[in-house]
Amino acid sequence: MSDVVKKKAVDRNRAIDPAVLEVLSRELPMDTAYDRYVAQQPQCKFGDTGVCCRICIQGPCRITAKAPKGICGATAYTIVARNLVRSAVGGASAHSDHSKHILLTLKALLDGHAPDYKIESPEKLKALAERFEIPAEGRTDLEILADVVQLGMDDYMRMTGGKVKWVEKTVTPGRFAKFNDCDIMPTSVFETIASAMAQTHMGMDADPVNLIFKSLEAGLADYVGMHIGTDLSDVLFGIPVPVYTEANMGVIDPAKVNIAVHGHNPLLSEMIVQAARELEGEAKAAGSAGIQLMGICCTGNEVLMRQGVPPVTNFASQELPIMTGAIDAMVVDVQCIMPGLQAVAECYHTRIVTTSKNAKIPGSHYVDYNEEKALDQAKEVIRIAIDAYKERGDAECIIPAIKNKVVAGFSLEAMYSLFGAINADAPIKVVTEALASGELRGVVLFAGCNNLKGIHDENHITMAKELAKNNVLLLATGCAAGSYAKLGMLSPEAVDLYAGDGLKAFINRLNDANADKLQGKLPLIFHMGSCVDNTRATNLATAIANDLGVDIPKIPFAASAPEAMSEKAISIGLWNVAMGLPVHVGVVPPVTGSELVNGIALQVAHDVYGGYFIWETDGKKGADKLLEALDYRSWKLKVHAQTAERFETTASAAW
Repeated sequence: MSDVVKKKAVDRNRAIDPAVLEVLSRELPMDTAYDRYVAQQPQCKFGDTGVCCRICIQGPCRITAKAPKGICGATAYTIVARNLVRSAVGGASAHSDHSKHILLTLKALLDGHAPDYKIESPEKLKALAERFEIPAEGRTDLEILADVVQLGMDDYMRMTGGKVKWVEKTVTPGRFAKFNDCDIMPTSVFETIASAMAQTHMGMDADPVNLIFKSLEAGLADYVGMHIGTDLSDVLFGIPVPVYTEANMGVIDPAKVNIAVHGHNPLLSEMIVQAARELEGEAKAAGSAGIQLMGICCTGNEVLMRQGVPPVTNFASQELPIMTGAIDAMVVDVQCIMPGLQAVAECYHTRIVTTSKNAKIPGSHYVDYNEEKALDQAKEVIRIAIDAYKERGDAECIIPAIKNKVVAGFSLEAMYSLFGAINADAPIKVVTEALASGELRGVVLFAGCNNLKGIHDENHITMAKELAKNNVLLLATGCAAGSYAKLGMLSPEAVDLYAGDGLKAFINRLNDANADKLQGKLPLIFHMGSCVDNTRATNLATAIANDLGVDIPKIPFAASAPEAMSEKAISIGLWNVAMGLPVHVGVVPPVTGSELVNGIALQVAHDVYGGYFIWETDGKKGADKLLEALDYRSWKLKVHAQTAERFETTASAAW
């Protein structure tokens, strides 16, 4: 019996974050995600490989050697491909739903129904107008905004007879042509979601290649929703610039009213920040030292990069800050919110406050968020937290004294500002010249979630250290960025600890050129925002390709989701492959039940789009495979450039 308990305890402690491990080491009143992962073992292998079909209620049908077809005759390759499409649609719908709310809030602002919001960045609005060839001269910001909002509405709702502008105007000419040639260019976000769901209904498409192409279209619809969300959030809340703060559970202050904002949508969390400032006096009148805000997941990333709010943890460990006894309220909006939060909160004095009609939790406090009453509702939430603080009284708070320095807020505009201090006329050449000289070996974006199939945060950290040592410029979004924030990888000190000579020289050159503009030095990894902000990094890849005069499949740029978990991660991975990038995934997705589908993802996709997936659960091996991919692209880019120069022609478009 003791051996079983000991084994379970070892399996349960699936993290490398010392704050997480400290909380898990205590006797806790409720189970956590770490316990529930152990309780789910062994997990279903049919679902794990994608060969379980539940599209109709004749099933579920599970493909085996004895039963190689479902009741309708669907084979493994059809079932796996259909499941992939539906996962991609799930991810696209989540991101587009998030961005739809941003779009509708701007529409409400135009109609006079969102009095607490305003255009925070006229500069970004004018940049969008220029991108989409919307007249700006002699027009008010609201007039320009009306045209931008209408364009966004069209890209969401167009039924036929057009292509989404948020792809056409943001990718390389080669990518735009490829998407059209392969017939994966979305007509609109909603049309793609509807047609993809219809295409995967029982008795519909059984062709795995056709289905995989549809999954790539769904991925591009995801890209559209994400890009609209990022662009319009910048207009509404401001373009992120570098901010300096701290991260991990040590940011919790037992003397203050502690409020965690969690989820993905900044509409309410931005108001929470404003309301907290206005109600600081009420919090002190209740006996506290003030209000301490902190972030979890991508809502945390949103208010980190614009307001400097410190991250307290990321997805997998979202329940654990409550178990310190010091969190008075956790305010959630949408996506990646564990239902288990409420059960944990009931063991303490913590209030869980839900704010979205499509993301409720039984037993929580519900505030029906509405843009017409945004600030008043944010103040209502703050007062719920203050009342909870009063109930906390002298209850024991056990807070891990662990936190690390964080530098975040690197929008693409902020990156260009850094590069522009070296080359004002052509900022992107600071990167392309470093790549051409070999100072930088490549660029890698870390994205994705946490997944307890591996050790929480381990692959993120292992891969980042290995790639930094090998002079790769590193970008991060989402819960990947959360891992790096918690564990000190978004700090200037990490440059000295982990960067190779080339990367260190590159970052220090930026430090020297921007010394008069920055509060401190630059970090090892550049935090580019929430998971919806992955398009910022892809825009950088597009700029690199355009500057080099090639398409994206030829540049040494890659993406990695070391701990992919959600349908959103699948849709992001798909559009990155379509963009032409090698995409490493540290958790094998449910496609291995079909050799055909798996082979298309790992190899055939490269032949058609230039991008492809790399499944590798070992972080060190994953980093090695990315380095190999970067080196191959750099070598081929150099050979093609030399050949073009020798024969006095343009470089080959092939990859």
